[in-house]
Amino acid sequence: MKPPPFTYCDPESVDEAVALKSEYGGDSLVLAGGQSLLPLLTMRLARPAALIDINEIGDLRKIERRADTLEVGAGVRQYELEDHSLVGELVPLLPDATGYIGHIEIRHRGTVGGSLAHADPAAELPCTAVALDATVVVRGPSDTRTIEARDFFQGRMITALAPHEILVAVRYPVTPWAAGHGFVEVARRVGDMALVGAAAVLSLDEAGRFASVSVAVSGVSDTPVRAFAVEAALIGEAPTEENIARAAEEIVPWVTSEDSLHATGAYRRHLGSVVVRRAVIAAVARARERSDAK
Repeated sequence: MKPPPFTYCDPESVDEAVALKSEYGGDSLVLAGGQSLLPLLTMRLARPAALIDINEIGDLRKIERRADTLEVGAGVRQYELEDHSLVGELVPLLPDATGYIGHIEIRHRGTVGGSLAHADPAAELPCTAVALDATVVVRGPSDTRTIEARDFFQGRMITALAPHEILVAVRYPVTPWAAGHGFVEVARRVGDMALVGAAAVLSLDEAGRFASVSVAVSGVSDTPVRAFAVEAALIGEAPTEENIARAAEEIVPWVTSEDSLHATGAYRRHLGSVVVRRAVIAAVARARERSDAK
């Protein structure tokens, strides 16, 4: 199939891209990696009047540390999160989670900003953004604003982006050195979209109990879910398998996805507690490794 006709725009700067987005508004779409957008176009599920290609904007391809945050440009290719030493050092959850995205060929084209703006609730990068308390940076014709990741995702493939705005970067707080992380997902086949996934970042106190916990889950609702009930059930507790398993059950009421071609709602509820438990166990193991390495 062929895409519908559209005006192709090839801006060379963020300002030029924003001006085009302001001109065409909701009748335009942004082309980054194209791994999700191009199939939508060829199936004519998307019919934009204009396509704004941001691939030649170098300012969107930067990875930089800014004080206590790691800023990743929207145009950074996903595979770069796996290979970039600064990412692995400052936010080690990202390389682990990114490795689950499709196949290497997809990660060489897909972009960080493209995944976040597409807002698939089963995708890995939206889930990690919520778990890490990331901040999304968007640019409009009059100003730049920031949106907390948990507020950015508003529904299935719906975000807080205004029609005239472009996502330009995402800022991740630097993970404390002693913290552990874990990412687990279940898919029908390697490279498929996850049925359910979970990301966890946590730290242990001197007594070995949970001092801080952050957990997010994908594939269980119309947006990534921050598992506050799981976190509350773990804080102050010893990281035993029994405590972790009991806390993981707190995600079940938040699983709202209904039966689909790939999984029933009941199976997703089961998987929700499974992946949360596994992600937390993996994060505890890494936190202990860090503690032993002091």
